[in-house]
Amino acid sequence: MYYCKKTLQLLAFFFSILLFSQLNKKDSLRGEFIYVLKAKLNTLTPNNKHEEFFSLQISDNYAFFASLQSLKRDSIFQAIPIKTLENGDRLLSSKGVSAPKTKFPYTIIQSGESLQFFQRVALSLLAYKESIIKDWELINETKIINTINCKKAKVTYKGRNWIAWYSTEIPFPYGPYKFSGLPGLIVKITEDKGDYDFELVKSTPNSKLKGKLVNIYENRYTNAVETTQSKFEEALKNAIYNPLGVLANSDTNIIQGQEIIRNKQKEREKNKDGENPIELDNSQKLP
Repeated sequence: MYYCKKTLQLLAFFFSILLFSQLNKKDSLRGEFIYVLKAKLNTLTPNNKHEEFFSLQISDNYAFFASLQSLKRDSIFQAIPIKTLENGDRLLSSKGVSAPKTKFPYTIIQSGESLQFFQRVALSLLAYKESIIKDWELINETKIINTINCKKAKVTYKGRNWIAWYSTEIPFPYGPYKFSGLPGLIVKITEDKGDYDFELVKSTPNSKLKGKLVNIYENRYTNAVETTQSKFEEALKNAIYNPLGVLANSDTNIIQGQEIIRNKQKEREKNKDGENPIELDNSQKLP
């Protein structure tokens, strides 16, 4: 095993804060939906599509969006015991634990006029704000998707053109990722080149929502360091391509496993030229 100073095994380094978190116990669920994302994450392998499921949980005033794999991982690491050493340091051991992997560890919280994006980068939980999308073009075209009557809309967002299908029969102005602001829940939204596609695949009946709360650990979105998207992207890039330097700057000692980190770093560098992010243009307007 390879350990981090004061508390962590490196395998669980980025998840340590989960051990001291609590589930959201304030927001009652008004809607619960599951989306599947199919995405071409790298242009060097255009025939490979990554598939991942996401949860959209809607309360009275907010909508919470996060990867199901990421949420399951939270629960698994929450159950891992911590051993207190004689010197007072705390040791987290995830030996034998199999945790789901995710390409998308962020949490997005949408409200009426703005959204917040949260993601842990190294030891810090970072957050930035954006205004909701307001320049949707509503189109007089209908379609039935998975038995749901939908209407069409389109928008250009962060360098990509998107076609959305929303349903006024489900009166929530929300959708997957950062997409919201339509007069009904977004059932499907597709990038015009097919690189990214979100589709609703499951919803919880209203009869089963009674008494349920938002099922997301509060540490995913509380006590975050406010920043801008450009500064967040810079910090994330540094953490991905220079992890040992980031750990050294945070006064963290890696006792074992440096070679593993270097090999992963080389693999990331190899695939860097083909990266195909969901946002091609990160310019934004703050609320």
